Amino acid sequence: MSTFDDLKDCPSWPEDFAQHYRQAGYWRDETFGDLLRSAAQAFAEREALTEGEQHLSYRQLDLRVDQLAAGLYRLGLRAGDNVVLQLPNSAAFVEVCFALYRLGVRPIFALPAHRHLEIGRFCEFAQARAYFCADRDASFDYRAMARDLKDRNPQLEWVVVAGEAEEFTALHSLYEPAPARTFPSPSADAVACFQLSGGSTGVPKLIPRRHHEYLYNLRASAERCGLSEASVYLVALPMAHNFPMCCPGFIGTFSVGGRVVLSPSPSPEVCFELIERQGVTHTALVPPLALVWLEAAQARGRGLAPLQLLQVGGAKLSYEAARRIEPVLGCRLQQVFGMAEGLICYTDPEDPPQRVLHTQGRPLSPADEIRVVDEHEQPVPVGQVGQLLTRGPYTIRGYYRYPEHNAQAFTADGFYRTGDRVMLTADGYLMVEGRDKDLINRGGEKIAAEEVENLLLSHPAVADIALVAMPDAFLGERTCAFVIPRGTAPRAPELLRHLRAQGLAAFKLPDRFEFIPAFPQTGVGKVSRKHLREAIQALYFGAQAEPLEGSGARG
Repeated sequence: MSTFDDLKDCPSWPEDFAQHYRQAGYWRDETFGDLLRSAAQAFAEREALTEGEQHLSYRQLDLRVDQLAAGLYRLGLRAGDNVVLQLPNSAAFVEVCFALYRLGVRPIFALPAHRHLEIGRFCEFAQARAYFCADRDASFDYRAMARDLKDRNPQLEWVVVAGEAEEFTALHSLYEPAPARTFPSPSADAVACFQLSGGSTGVPKLIPRRHHEYLYNLRASAERCGLSEASVYLVALPMAHNFPMCCPGFIGTFSVGGRVVLSPSPSPEVCFELIERQGVTHTALVPPLALVWLEAAQARGRGLAPLQLLQVGGAKLSYEAARRIEPVLGCRLQQVFGMAEGLICYTDPEDPPQRVLHTQGRPLSPADEIRVVDEHEQPVPVGQVGQLLTRGPYTIRGYYRYPEHNAQAFTADGFYRTGDRVMLTADGYLMVEGRDKDLINRGGEKIAAEEVENLLLSHPAVADIALVAMPDAFLGERTCAFVIPRGTAPRAPELLRHLRAQGLAAFKLPDRFEFIPAFPQTGVGKVSRKHLREAIQALYFGAQAEPLEGSGARG
């Protein structure tokens, strides 16, 4: 069992807040293990999970989780232990996840794209006792990485492999045929798992999510999204991520007795066929993938008939892309804005188009508290842009074992400094203007990347765009527009004329254009602006950065 002290290492809510959240019904005396057990009792023979040709009912899934939990207990895992879970979208991920929940063992949800640096850091920092991984994917052998992890982490006792385990423990060997053991359920107040911060400045920080608040997050999300027993949810994004897991995600779908379909890839070639064959009604994407789906649907000349609702979040969806969703894909758009640390905002399925296309929704809970403040943390008037601070019944009060950062990331009265620049409308909806770090300072003039990007996206030859800062000896920063062209790349003067024609101020015009076939991405598919900034810096100063294929066309 971990020797860490959760009272100190995982900051919690003050008792008066906790009491209010319980009395209001937001927090219940329920764990993730309880959720699956209740679903198995209520929806026993209904299909819960589809992966390829494998189909599991709620009863079968619950039994397999019990069988695996018994095997993991026999292996030596105990309540309070930390483990790293790095599996692709699969039934194995779901079963391991819930078996750990049932034991009170806390998974750190690593993404399939994480490698030695991140996984090694998670194992060392959290003193992980076990690492769950696949054998390999098309280009990477996780077992080779696991050998290095074990050499460097003496506390890492077990590597459990889904697939060919070689010298490690095979996941399939841990399922006990007739599990007789029952385990004491962890407290609803206990830490259930660790999600990951964005990690835009380095290795992601660990976000402790507790059973009661994370379950409230997914239950309220399922209600806001209109999920029911008839819903079929496609997991297209990596399922370890907060968005496809609990917003409402696959666990939110389980909570209402719906069916979850797993996709090995978010590509339209794979997902379109699954949507049509499996009758998928709901799914979630990040904006770059939404653009890829739009192009693919337009090219084939038809939408996605079964799909009722497409959630897009993880970063802001441009107006130009948002307005194409319904006519091209044939489904409603739900804009989602939030963070793994807590706060989630959704547009409502029945909101008028003006709200859906122009805002990123309203907070999920009536107990969510929002402050929009200036640089001195004084409130700004409604309708003005400021920095977003928030606290509420499912927003954490601190990162795991990181007191020095918590002192900067949270106010003295518990508000989380999100780093987002937003505008609050008179009817309580948020319009996201960008991240603080995406505000480019060009000789003292502030440029919001989002504004320029939206204008460039209205050009017919621009498929996608990311505006980033590049260093400049005189102005401090200039702007570089990385453009993914639609067909033949437009010339830079043409794009500048397009921006001037829309009335953009001269100081906001991009100083440089780079035309590339694709953006570097984070593990969950967001545009990695960090890598774009490093790439343009390398062109100027020869800094070490991976070159971007196709870059070099300049304005």
